[in-house]
Amino acid sequence: MRKLFNTLYVMTPETYLALENENVLVLLDDQVKGRIPLHTLEQIIYFGYKGASPALLGECAKRNIGLCFYRQSGRFLARVVGVTQGNVLLRKEQYRCSDSEDRSCEIARYFIVGKIFNARSVLERAKRDHPLSVDTQSLQEVSAALWQLAKKARECQDLKHLRGYEGEAASLYFSVFDHLILQNKKVFSFEQRIKRPPRDPVNALLSFGYTLLANDCASALESVGLDAYVGFLHRDRPGRMSLALDLMEELRSIYADRFVLTLINNRKINVNAFDHQENGAVLLNEQGRKVFLTDWQNRKKDAIRHPFLDEKIPWGLVPFVQAQLLAKVLRGDLDMYPAFLWK
Repeated sequence: MRKLFNTLYVMTPETYLALENENVLVLLDDQVKGRIPLHTLEQIIYFGYKGASPALLGECAKRNIGLCFYRQSGRFLARVVGVTQGNVLLRKEQYRCSDSEDRSCEIARYFIVGKIFNARSVLERAKRDHPLSVDTQSLQEVSAALWQLAKKARECQDLKHLRGYEGEAASLYFSVFDHLILQNKKVFSFEQRIKRPPRDPVNALLSFGYTLLANDCASALESVGLDAYVGFLHRDRPGRMSLALDLMEELRSIYADRFVLTLINNRKINVNAFDHQENGAVLLNEQGRKVFLTDWQNRKKDAIRHPFLDEKIPWGLVPFVQAQLLAKVLRGDLDMYPAFLWK
């Protein structure tokens, strides 16, 4: 099993990253603010504008350490990618499968079954853990509807219909998402999912979490030799990591949404973590990103029993394991993709 290494998050925008021997130097006003050995890192997430030295870029590519650049708003900009992993036969099979809508649907439907099943599990867990604090009747009605949609998705043979089930399930799930927020409702109320730009603190947290999760899924796919930009549910679009978006579908609710709810319900984040822009956008500020990323990294270390492997792994390795299983499906070693089903 692959070892879970650390992620270095650099959030101060004026910092510059450089290479010294085999260490990352974090420089601010020509002063060394940090020195981290490269061999301890899996990836570097950089929220700045001064950039990184060519020597560091080259060494990260050589060692297959992901170096990702983001705007202060959390919007993804670019990633340093090293030598392509895996063999060419696997990628050629991925491309052939992507070109066939029928074969794409055979795999994509399990992403969506996993997404709907896990969204339902989040609601069922809330009913069980907080029966006196949530509207159990509303959650039960949506849970029942999601169960029916999961069964329809499981038998679906057409990508268009599959996307319809996914969209209907997402709408139902987010219609009761506000019931899962138990603290500080004046700040963290939720009406609907708004993506670009987020218009309230809850959407800002969700968008930031999805951005990080998509990057983790892209890194996992590339590490097993797959092309993160060629998907099955999400079709080809220049600049879009379609397969990473496919892979993260089943993990959104249990990996990102539950994390956001934990931050809010445990009062780890408050109104001071957000900036309100003139265009109405609400974004995490530097203080908010520090709180989010510290707990996000700790969350990756928590152990979870993988339902298919039946062994304990860190949460941070779940995208990697799912990428491995997807590669096995494309190679013909597995008959169908085993979605990650959380209970």
